[in-house]
Amino acid sequence: MSNPPADSVIACRGLGKTFDDGRLHMQVFDSIDFTLARGERVAVVGASGAGKSTFLHLLGGLDTPTAGEVWVSGQKMNSLSDSARGKLRNQALGFVYQFHHLLPEFSALENVAMPLLIRRMPREQAFETASALLKRVGLAERLEHKPGELSGGERQRAAVARALVTRPACVLADEPTGNLDTRTAATVFDLMLEMNRELGTSLVVVTHDLRLAARMDRIWQLEGGKLLPYNDVATDVAAGGAAA
Repeated sequence: MSNPPADSVIACRGLGKTFDDGRLHMQVFDSIDFTLARGERVAVVGASGAGKSTFLHLLGGLDTPTAGEVWVSGQKMNSLSDSARGKLRNQALGFVYQFHHLLPEFSALENVAMPLLIRRMPREQAFETASALLKRVGLAERLEHKPGELSGGERQRAAVARALVTRPACVLADEPTGNLDTRTAATVFDLMLEMNRELGTSLVVVTHDLRLAARMDRIWQLEGGKLLPYNDVATDVAAGGAAA
């Protein structure tokens, strides 16, 4: 298979995924090609069960494809060992989920510093970097608060800070505002786009909200195992703003 463009952050060629437990054989994808450029913002939409989260997990090396190849920062993800794949994820990728996944026993500062501590950055430097980013996302007064002491929007802002603290080449976000009310969701999404512009980090967002998707550079739709350009966003936003 051909190598991805030199300036790509993430690329896949012939990507396929099949689940087979002996009784059930289900093909989720069939030969998907996808390229993400540096700094680019892409939304992925589709019906529930279309495989949006699975696609994101494959791009991030959290799952392995049954066909095709995935490159992250020029490295072929599915040919790396588990330890090398984990190291590449820590260096090149950040993740934001619908539920924040902050560790409840640690403060916001400790949670955000964790990816830096994992890469063995000195503790003082890691905390200084995490503190600066938490202040940047409006949590200067919440550094020592644990997740249970934060509002839903504050927890998600901390999760965004954690994803960005390593200055990754790309952030992969799976319904990052899906658990928030409309106003808080807009605030968190504004923050993600602002940080994208400021840090030059590429962004792939899985969302059911077409109003949010419409603010990205490109929109793709997963349908019938294919990844297709989505061209009807203006019409569908006017009709209600949610992907089928």
